[in-house]
Amino acid sequence: MSLLASDFDFPLPPERIAQAPARPRESARLLEVRAGMPIDRVVADLPSLLQPGDLVVANDTRVIPAQLTGMRGDARIGITLDRMLPDGTWHVLVRNARRLRDQDVLRFEGTDIVARVLSREVGGTAVLRFVAAAIDDEASAVLDAATFDSFLRGAGRLALPPYIARPDGPTPDDSSDYQTMFASHDGAVAAPTAGLHFTPALLAQALERGIRHVTVTLHVGAGTFLPMREDDVSAHRMHPERGIVTRQAADAINATRAAGGRIVAVGTTSLRLLESAASPDGEVRPFDGETSLFITPGHRFRTADLLLTNFHLPRSTLFMLVCAFAGQQTMRDAYAHAIAGGYRFYSYGDATLLHRVPDVA
Repeated sequence: MSLLASDFDFPLPPERIAQAPARPRESARLLEVRAGMPIDRVVADLPSLLQPGDLVVANDTRVIPAQLTGMRGDARIGITLDRMLPDGTWHVLVRNARRLRDQDVLRFEGTDIVARVLSREVGGTAVLRFVAAAIDDEASAVLDAATFDSFLRGAGRLALPPYIARPDGPTPDDSSDYQTMFASHDGAVAAPTAGLHFTPALLAQALERGIRHVTVTLHVGAGTFLPMREDDVSAHRMHPERGIVTRQAADAINATRAAGGRIVAVGTTSLRLLESAASPDGEVRPFDGETSLFITPGHRFRTADLLLTNFHLPRSTLFMLVCAFAGQQTMRDAYAHAIAGGYRFYSYGDATLLHRVPDVA
């Protein structure tokens, strides 16, 4: 029998959607979830909930100002960068995509950078090449990384999720609030939000207890903002995202497991990348490529033992993932407890610490 998105629906009062993060970050509430009654805690408790020898795996992608407004003549075209392709072009989501034609040139006010539309795709996406307008030879006009970064800082802005109300656009606080302490590699459109709860002090407390951490990189794409369009879950296709697991990170993860330690994935992005990089027997291998892994109930997890993650949207691929990890009824009960108890949901909200249930592993 096919899974249905409606099987993962639940009512969420709008006032439960967080509009700003907890301050300080580790003061956010934390719901520990295992088979049985969920336990109310705070993120600052996390080091005491883990064991010496455990390894925390976090996503070190950095959010870029991925929201742009291009001009095609007098028409304004909204663009959200999704991911950079191997040839240096960009896959993007386009608002008003019907106004575009292949080979159109988009200009960006206040800059000397233009984007050529190389191709349009179904679903309001396109591939763009950003070049310097003043250079006639387009091959020579392709931007280097430093020039493109400077362009984004001037012309772009954060692509905050639509449920964070910012009528006048992102605030100065969002520039730091929507970035994790691990952020070191540019490329994400959306933050790996479980990492927002961490501070250097929290990591230091964990280290004092013999709990180490490593980082992996998954550049979260614009597809994370898109709803599931079909009720039949099997019809959904995840947008590819670029991920990197270094040899050093893979070795640390495998050594931890061999020594009997547990792997604590920070966020669904870290978990999806680890599962993408794992061999059938659970060994994590170095990885550098794209993943479009869609995890639903029935998936056999090979890597993480615990998952720290925020509260997710109804009918979302992320809620399906946590149901796969901890059990669908367990998660329904946990979310009902959280809603009744005033927990804050989504990107700027509170967190859950999920224990993997063996019979859904």
